[in-house]
Amino acid sequence: MNDTRLSFKEMCAKFDVTPRTLRYYEYIELLQPERDGRSRFYGAKECARMTLILRGRKFGFQLEEIRQWLLIYEHEGTEAQMQTWISMADRQMGELREQRQQLDDAMNELQALRDEVAESLANR
Repeated sequence: MNDTRLSFKEMCAKFDVTPRTLRYYEYIELLQPERDGRSRFYGAKECARMTLILRGRKFGFQLEEIRQWLLIYEHEGTEAQMQTWISMADRQMGELREQRQQLDDAMNELQALRDEVAESLANR
């Protein structure tokens, strides 16, 4: 066996994902491991794809958007694909900014309520 290949279990451990997650990514064809009977093996290409998948999930992209990202990665991106990527990234940055603002608002409101209750207790 080639030492650069990872087994299914090793792949789960390396990327800290559940077997169910790894099987799902295979089912929707984001990953295509080599098969030897019932065993699956993941080479450098699949590890790189998994890195990009997890990075995309971290950034909040949908799996279909990640599929587009992987196409860019595999084909080294045509100008049109890169423009699509820029548009996707710009849109996601806007969504993340909005989420951050909502979190900031919730934290400020919670802090104010906490301070109000703490002051009320202190004045008893």
